[in-house]
Amino acid sequence: MAKTQSKHLLVVEDDKGLQSQLRWAFDGYEVAIAGDRSEAITALRRFEPGVVLLDLGLPPDPGGVTEGLATLREVLSLAPETKVIVVTGDNDRANAVKAIAGGAWDFHQKPADPELLAMLVDRAYHVYALERENLRLQKASENMPLRDIIAVSPEMLKVCRTVEKIAPTDITTLLLGASGTGKERFARALHELSPRAGKRMVAINCAAIPENLLESELFGYEKGAFTGANQQTIGKIEYANEGTLFLDEIGDLPLELQAKLLRFLQERVVERIGGRKEIPVDVRIVCATHQNLEEQMKEGRFREDLYYRVSEMTIKIPALKDRTGDTAVLAKAFLARFSGELGNGGRSFDAAALEAIERYSWPGNVRELESRVKRAAIMAEGSQVTAEDLELDVDANEEALPLNLRQVRDAAERGAIIRALGHAGDNVSEAAALLGVTRPTLYTMLEKYGLK
Repeated sequence: MAKTQSKHLLVVEDDKGLQSQLRWAFDGYEVAIAGDRSEAITALRRFEPGVVLLDLGLPPDPGGVTEGLATLREVLSLAPETKVIVVTGDNDRANAVKAIAGGAWDFHQKPADPELLAMLVDRAYHVYALERENLRLQKASENMPLRDIIAVSPEMLKVCRTVEKIAPTDITTLLLGASGTGKERFARALHELSPRAGKRMVAINCAAIPENLLESELFGYEKGAFTGANQQTIGKIEYANEGTLFLDEIGDLPLELQAKLLRFLQERVVERIGGRKEIPVDVRIVCATHQNLEEQMKEGRFREDLYYRVSEMTIKIPALKDRTGDTAVLAKAFLARFSGELGNGGRSFDAAALEAIERYSWPGNVRELESRVKRAAIMAEGSQVTAEDLELDVDANEEALPLNLRQVRDAAERGAIIRALGHAGDNVSEAAALLGVTRPTLYTMLEKYGLK
């Protein structure tokens, strides 16, 4: 069972009355109080808070902001991952903007509203915890054999483990997944982790080649077999001999060619068009499709006998929206790569961009994410990529967030539960520990949100 971790919040406020009010305003947090910069830094080192609530008006300059801004700089220099929410005077937006420019995560203007502050703290801590967990999982997966596959989610790690197990064999494998989920990457991983890695991997997209040319592409042809056949040409299957043949979008293979492919899979020999010689071929077959082959079989568009030949092992690759925690990790990896290529290393996403990345459903999956991050890396100004740079229409893609604070909290709570269950592989005890609640409490929450 995972060990429950306390959520630490540091409140830096010199007003004794407000200190007392805020100490009990944050359910689920261990709250430390500091009255000045020195006390704040001591508490920061002792408690390592995920979030700091910082009043800019601190002694010896309670009427100004110099000491508060100095505290902000020192906090971020010692703990750059900590989310700092600054509290400014009424209508003091200029100093709030200055604090944000200095690295503060958000701001709140006085008079202090404990309920609104609690919501801001919850949001900030959620981002902090997510970033920490992603970093932990990244480090845990650094030694994974599938180095080209960026994944920290339980869903994708399970796929990676399956690929690792079957790669050394010659079992015919069918990869199922929506467009953009990375089917070709996994096909390449199956090849590179196999004993055939030193030989060719030959890929052919069954949907991209005209039907009248596909047979010759697969099986080759003899000189004079048809008009324009001026020389003997081997097909993709024969060319992949001793290596791996990747048949992408096999669901688009015409029925006539399905019969010929089935014969090859049964006999492991090919006949070139116009030829009479059977040519033995030793090749590992990996297929992929975004289509529902079982539905196609019912409709008579895909041969049942071929289906069972190509699906000796079936691997379902989840859509990006179903990969818990992967989106932010992938986005950061893409940004680091593209920024380096463009000579703009060190760029990062701001908090709003990360939130938009998480909320967006990514219908184009990893391919869409990579494309948007690449465009944002080119177009962004300054050291941070914003939600605007990503051009994500989150409001059109997702339901609008409610204004009612109870509804906001319920939505955040439900989302946190879903993520915790994903990280814990649906283990309720581990999920409860990650959330910092007891098992009975989590069961109550599961029932409340209809997640049982």
